[in-house]
Amino acid sequence: MSTYPATDITPHPHRDPATTLIRISEVMAIVGLARPTIYKLMQCTETGFPRPVKLSLSNARGAPVAWVLSEVQAWARSRIEARDQVAA
Repeated sequence: MSTYPATDITPHPHRDPATTLIRISEVMAIVGLARPTIYKLMQCTETGFPRPVKLSLSNARGAPVAWVLSEVQAWARSRIEARDQVAA
């Protein structure tokens, strides 16, 4: 059983994934990684993990951020493609 809250990550049919912002719980559900791992990936530019969008003007730690749905999906697809290239 997962320790993460259940989230519905099915995109709304009228929302554009390129402009839909998702919070960390949805990012974790999509990529299957824990919060600390996601933040570590963001610090390492070689991973190509998408950077979050600030939702407020605050620079304080814990200020609200979100990720662009299409960017998170593209990163997940790139991991699948990398796996398939190694397997081929």
